[in-house]
Amino acid sequence: MKTVKQVSHLTGLSIRMLHHYDKIGLFKPSKFSKSGYRLYSDDDLEILQQILFFKELDFPLKEIKNIINNPSFDRKKALINHKDLLILKRNRLNKLINLVDKTLKEEMINMSFKEFDVSELKKIIKKYADEAEKLYGQSTAYKEFKNKTANYSEQDWYQTNKDADIIILEFIDLIDKGPSSAETQAQVQKWKDFITNNWYNCTNEILLGLGKMYVEDARFKENFNKHKEGLAEFINKAIQIYCK
Repeated sequence: MKTVKQVSHLTGLSIRMLHHYDKIGLFKPSKFSKSGYRLYSDDDLEILQQILFFKELDFPLKEIKNIINNPSFDRKKALINHKDLLILKRNRLNKLINLVDKTLKEEMINMSFKEFDVSELKKIIKKYADEAEKLYGQSTAYKEFKNKTANYSEQDWYQTNKDADIIILEFIDLIDKGPSSAETQAQVQKWKDFITNNWYNCTNEILLGLGKMYVEDARFKENFNKHKEGLAEFINKAIQIYCK
């Protein structure tokens, strides 16, 4: 676990900025010390990295928050898009460096300005922004999520996430009973109701998608299984039985 000061040194973000991210619910610590100091895990830092990638694309903080909190957010796809953009930026910088070297050698004869053209970069950024809006901004669930959480305070987010963690961890005591047991199926219903009451209407179709994400998304799978090996797979299996 890292303190806010350590995260600040690691990322270059000011402590004040990290506090601001916490205040608006964009980037929150997963734990607090006994003295009340923020503590950040490796999973937290993965989220922060995503936030900084989106900032590179000039996404407003409010939109970044909505995107990364969306259950449909595809971290791998986002990273692929980020990589494409960074390669484009790198190539542009290499051209500018070459232009400087050439200009120095030729003493500014036959000056070139094409290397300063950012139209291609802007085109890629717009494409990515449009894609993100298409993926995460048009679904009914996403719009409902935005509406329900629009006025959430810092305490609301903290309590909601805490309650969600409790429900997930309660699945551990049910593993020995099996995914099809009445108790386990009741727990799936409890989880589904929680999502509907706090975030968006969780249909069976959405619930199946979430279960699939728990085992296919490395971040979710690792986060679940660190509490109990096989927890993600167990919950997914229980959800499949429930939805059938």
